[in-house]
Amino acid sequence: MSEKNPIAILKALSDETRLKILELLLDGEKCVCEIFPKVKRTQSTVSTQLGTLEKAGLIESRRQGKKIFYKIKNPVVCDVFKALGYSKGALLEKICCMQGGHKK
Repeated sequence: MSEKNPIAILKALSDETRLKILELLLDGEKCVCEIFPKVKRTQSTVSTQLGTLEKAGLIESRRQGKKIFYKIKNPVVCDVFKALGYSKGALLEKICCMQGGHKK
């Protein structure tokens, strides 16, 4: 994985909706149809925010039929949530938050 610009990562994390999306993804892969009702934004808005997160290299997507599923790609997301004091989320409960991901 190529390291992304820290400024781009911080900008991507600076939006409340994007942070809520990432918090939901801490429990694993989700379809946009599962995300938008929980963040209380329109599907269009959530799709735009997911695109921003993907462009920043924080998440990745895969298509299955008509649905697109998103999951956390960059282990720095887990590091940020841990630094902020979050403890819930399947990824945060693992010793290394990403399968084959970065180790301290």
